[in-house]
Amino acid sequence: MARIRIKKNTNLLFAGCCYSYSLSMVYHGSMDLSIIGYDPIGAWFKTADTLEELLQYRNSGGLTWININDLRDAAAISHLTEVFGIHPLTIEDILDPKQRPKAEEFDQYLFITFKAVNSGKEGGLEFDQISLILTHDTVITFQQIPGDSFDGIRRRILQNLGRVRKMGADYLAYALIDSVVDAYFLVLDGLGAGLDDFEERALDEQDTAFIPDVQQVKQSLLRLRRIIWPLRESLTLLLRLDSDLINPELEPFLKDLHDNVMQAAETLENYRELLSGVIEVNFSSMSNRMNKVMKVLTIISTIFIPLTFIAGVYGMNFTHMPELDSPYAYPITWGIMVLIALGMVLFFKRRHWL
Repeated sequence: MARIRIKKNTNLLFAGCCYSYSLSMVYHGSMDLSIIGYDPIGAWFKTADTLEELLQYRNSGGLTWININDLRDAAAISHLTEVFGIHPLTIEDILDPKQRPKAEEFDQYLFITFKAVNSGKEGGLEFDQISLILTHDTVITFQQIPGDSFDGIRRRILQNLGRVRKMGADYLAYALIDSVVDAYFLVLDGLGAGLDDFEERALDEQDTAFIPDVQQVKQSLLRLRRIIWPLRESLTLLLRLDSDLINPELEPFLKDLHDNVMQAAETLENYRELLSGVIEVNFSSMSNRMNKVMKVLTIISTIFIPLTFIAGVYGMNFTHMPELDSPYAYPITWGIMVLIALGMVLFFKRRHWL
């Protein structure tokens, strides 16, 4: 499991003192707990091995971002949410890895759950459930699997880049969701490049891996649709929400994020239509090849029908058959059969059946 620690490297302001840090990954077997506190003047970053250790830093002033990476310790997560007065139904949603993306408003907080997606091994996709709790001065994120796409947000906070240190906790929540949506476009770009290859492979008779690869991409697009469209609905709800947890200054950013999600959804639908077209082209190509094969087999069968009839007649071995006594019966029969076959072939060619 991944943890980010602070090493001496770059200047960092905290409580009027100079600190230095760099981000590095350390793997261990326990829960990955981290907390970042910041205000317009300074920022600090801490990791912890236990929730008790982590919660010591939460009342240090300014805004706080707590990140829990790994949801296997349900008891510890329940304890953390109890400290912040989180509803039990929210806890159930956090611990459910198959929870549909949604947004809910409670008395003291907003709850948003969504899916992060990254390109995995062998062309597949990896999905990570992310739950976010927003209060007036705290953002808590829960992640299902180790590793995330939030390192850029951490650096922006610690290095005082952009406007995140100047805005409230609601802007941090927006920035976290925005980083996940940006990853959607990277994944979609990768799938789009693969679709271009499918258009060429659709007509390749020797490509036996085409169908399995298409099915894999089709399933990936379907899973993406199931996470992008609900997120669009969640953002629509946040835009219409009249909550003191969301500053009116954040509305343009939420609208821009909503537009990005809509663009991702439209791109996804375009890819699905393109993939359906590629599949139809492949099926048409296979059908044409099959029709050609069937036409050849049908012509061969048609040619052999009269030949089989003649061979069957003279294979009955009746005693009184006039042609059996003729010394030229055998070559004459062969000549007739050859003429019939050639005549049928010429007839088929004139009709453009061959």
